[in-house]
Amino acid sequence: MKQQLLTLIAAAFLIAACNNEKKTEEGKKEPTTGETKMEGDGAKATIPPAPTDSAGQAEMMKAWQDFATPGPEHAWMAKSAGTWVCDSVKQWMDPSQPPTTAKATDVVTMAMNGLYQMTDFSTTMMGMPMQGHGIMGFDKVKKKFVLSWVDNMGSGIVRMEGAYDEASKTLNMSGKQSDPGRKMETDIRQELKFHDDGSYTMSMYGTGHDGKSEQKFMEGTFKRKK
Repeated sequence: MKQQLLTLIAAAFLIAACNNEKKTEEGKKEPTTGETKMEGDGAKATIPPAPTDSAGQAEMMKAWQDFATPGPEHAWMAKSAGTWVCDSVKQWMDPSQPPTTAKATDVVTMAMNGLYQMTDFSTTMMGMPMQGHGIMGFDKVKKKFVLSWVDNMGSGIVRMEGAYDEASKTLNMSGKQSDPGRKMETDIRQELKFHDDGSYTMSMYGTGHDGKSEQKFMEGTFKRKK
């Protein structure tokens, strides 16, 4: 089934490539005008046409197969599968005031042939039940961990990406979230520091009240439920 899907994807690229070429008066082919641009690490890059020769098609097919095959980073994510609990998650609404505390549960599973880590998180926030769902993967093209997060405390989708630092055993993720108070997107950052196979500390940071400095708004140490 996967092989058929990848073949269809490759075929779609080839059809698009052929449609983007036109005949010249001499019977030769030349690319159509206009370049498609994409953003990557702050720089723009031209998207090349899909290959039409057999060797290029085979190389592209292999690239898609490799892209869909879990690697060591996915195996690392799979180690966190299980149920994690924290008796006292600290939450700061106002950094000048003491944090509130709440219990939290995080259920982690792997999905889609081990490519994605699914997180179902539950706690209370501002006295109300809070439920969140996260999907994290390792993008083998970007060579980064990528995360999407939704919860019942808002209608936006949080997007983060980052890397794992082996020396500090910390997964550092950063990105953007919708800020309804400011009516714009603001920065968000997450640190997952792994102490051992059975415990980790989660720390969440965001744009502070002054709009300039960073503020910690959540932190808790989770332990694997036996």
